[in-house]
Amino acid sequence: FGSSPCPRFGQASTRLLSSIIMRVLAHALCAAAAAGAGDSETKNRPVTKVINLLKDMVKQLEKEAEEDEEVYNKVACWCQTNDKDKTKSIADAEGRIDRLVNKIEEETASSSRLNTEIKN
Repeated sequence: FGSSPCPRFGQASTRLLSSIIMRVLAHALCAAAAAGAGDSETKNRPVTKVINLLKDMVKQLEKEAEEDEEVYNKVACWCQTNDKDKTKSIADAEGRIDRLVNKIEEETASSSRLNTEIKN
């Protein structure tokens, strides 16, 4: 399995998307500042709405990243525990199989011996 039994998929892509959104947000803020961010019309401009949407998206992505991390930690723990339990169960079952094979061989030999004694 390596160092981690379960792969981590969502965290890297969430970071990348968050980084892209932050860059777009920075460019949008610069554009808003250049267009006269001080006037009262700024709040109603489409650029301002987009900026606010992007800010909300960043907050949502951060929240989802935290939730994903919690889920990943639970799944990773389950994978490690499950792997240990299954490995132990397999080893126990293999040992039991060996003991049963030996018992079958002993009983078969005993049966043959008893059949021979009965015939004589």
